[in-house]
Amino acid sequence: MASPGAAASETSMADRISVEIDRAIQRNLKGFGYLGSPDPVVGQTPKTLLHRRGTLSLYHYKPIADEVYRVPILFVMATTNKAFIFDLTPGQSLIEFLLKRGHDVYVMDWNAPTGEERYLKIDNYVLDFIPDCVQRVQRHSGVDKVTIVGYCFGGVLSAIYAALHPDGPLKNLVCFTTPIDFGKMKLFRQWTDARHFDLDRLVDTVGIIPPEMITSGFDMLRPAGRIAGQVRLWDNLWNDEYVAAFRRMERWGKETLPLAGEYFRQTIRELMQKNALNEGTLHIGGKPVELKAIKVPLLHVLAQHDHIVPPECGKPLVEQVGSRDKEEVILPGGHVSLVAGANAVKRMWPKLDRWLERRST
Repeated sequence: MASPGAAASETSMADRISVEIDRAIQRNLKGFGYLGSPDPVVGQTPKTLLHRRGTLSLYHYKPIADEVYRVPILFVMATTNKAFIFDLTPGQSLIEFLLKRGHDVYVMDWNAPTGEERYLKIDNYVLDFIPDCVQRVQRHSGVDKVTIVGYCFGGVLSAIYAALHPDGPLKNLVCFTTPIDFGKMKLFRQWTDARHFDLDRLVDTVGIIPPEMITSGFDMLRPAGRIAGQVRLWDNLWNDEYVAAFRRMERWGKETLPLAGEYFRQTIRELMQKNALNEGTLHIGGKPVELKAIKVPLLHVLAQHDHIVPPECGKPLVEQVGSRDKEEVILPGGHVSLVAGANAVKRMWPKLDRWLERRST
């Protein structure tokens, strides 16, 4: 006669086998639906297009709180990606979260540059696009000063803009996973080493850098990352919530944008090869870019497990700026999960709201 413990163990094993069989059936059934389904809907928070000019789009999101903070927020997205990473879906939207907390939100989003825009440089972004959008936000909101939030290379552009406009009209500067010391980006530095990377020939030949080249560069940082992601997807194909979240992130990755050739040339030569932003030798529009010129309150949020911008790449920002009110935070997560996903909802979003709360009046 089997002992009660043995009988319970057999029942438990049978239950587990039953669950795995059910999941295997669900994987096969849902797999066909996955392959034939349209891209998930993203960016559903109501917004208005205030201005569009070539590669630039400026949006304002409809306030939903009864009381709104006086100082508006202007998000500056990285030029390689669409800004809907901030607004994936209801309940998974940083923008929706901030609107509910009473913030007035504007976003600089990017479109693929046209052939005529192949000559755009960093100068155009920090001396034209960002200042123009700041002025439009001022006029639209009726407020003199604006908080800028930059993500990844959007943070680089935001920091350069802040350094070149020390007299404002900037109220606060927030950066997410923003590289400053490009010398710490070891693999990127090796791939773009001038000894074997013919930068001028590439830019002069293609004019606009295709998105496939950009995504392949990121993929080389984690060669097995895409395969591992597909394996995890298959393992969780029975889980509708997991699949929906995966597909939203997958869509964001697939919509990587091409880059203007001159912008790419300047970025690789000045920032990656010469490390000019960290060394203090970068000149934009004939003016030196000195991070110490930034005096506004600064928050820099880094991701502990970021394989694209490791924390050591971003640390010089807080170290070099002249702000008295400055804070660096390193949170668990990766380059994307820091700003979007379940961990971001619990960690980064509340931290950002608390920091902005007493600096937005």
